Amino acid sequence: MGGRIFLSLGVLAIALAAPAASRPRPAQADRPWTAPRTSWGDPDFSGLWNYATMTPIERPQALAGKDVLSEADAADYERQTNERQAATNNTAGPDWWDEGTRHLTGRRTSLIVDPPNGRVPPLTAEAQKRAAARTAAARARGPADGPEDLGLNVRCILWSTAGPPMLPGVYNNNVQFIQTRDHIVIVNEMIHDARIVPMDGRPHGTVRSWMGDSRGRWDGQTLVVDTINFNEKAAFRGSGEGLHLIERFTRVSDGTIRYEFTAEDPATWTRPWTAMVPMTMIAGTMLEYACHEGNERSMVGTLLGARTQDPRQP
Repeated sequence: MGGRIFLSLGVLAIALAAPAASRPRPAQADRPWTAPRTSWGDPDFSGLWNYATMTPIERPQALAGKDVLSEADAADYERQTNERQAATNNTAGPDWWDEGTRHLTGRRTSLIVDPPNGRVPPLTAEAQKRAAARTAAARARGPADGPEDLGLNVRCILWSTAGPPMLPGVYNNNVQFIQTRDHIVIVNEMIHDARIVPMDGRPHGTVRSWMGDSRGRWDGQTLVVDTINFNEKAAFRGSGEGLHLIERFTRVSDGTIRYEFTAEDPATWTRPWTAMVPMTMIAGTMLEYACHEGNERSMVGTLLGARTQDPRQP
């Protein structure tokens, strides 16, 4: 009896002394990561996400053929870019720039992933005519004959940072998702824009708007947002009313969403093109971006200055 007790204790001691690597691991350690779910079962995008980056949307011509830089080349590129920005007289000033803009994303040289050259496809002949007409009209009017001559962002109407599609900017590259069973609201800190995306299968409407008409659906773990019916004034890199935008949001880890968008407009580009922007979860609270209606003070100053400098004025 005593011998059996001593033998059992000895086996137990050996088992406890065995290296951890030789012991069977819990089954959950081998399970792949899965996205958290809402209470009704959809992938959960709760939290505040930041999409700032130094990586430009288009690959610079000087980096043609290099989609990813070496560590040394990336460090040199970042240093030169930060030095140039620090010496530039920016409206907001370098101290306003989002911390994420100080680094390349994955050492990539463009956000565009298709075409492989990292460049927006060439404009069609029709789009080139539209661009030439806009340039000629601007020259004929002067730089600021009226409010409509100034950019949509200057007038606090629309910012490319908020999109759609959402493109990294100098600051306020933050977005929050508010989810219900039938809708998802995409809230951008920049200019406090909010897109309400129906998820209930309803068809697109017919009214054109600044941010287009969005409809959403789930493709497995991915949120797909399909947007059409942009108005003619909300041109995205020269696009027209035929712009068709498809955005895909996939939560690939606890702290990362992969955001991809494909822009298609046969009347503007010779082919569709796709860009990818990682989003990183951050701590904190989204604050109000108080770009007040019409940006009245800046508008008045700009228009008065233009009148003073206009040689056509008596």
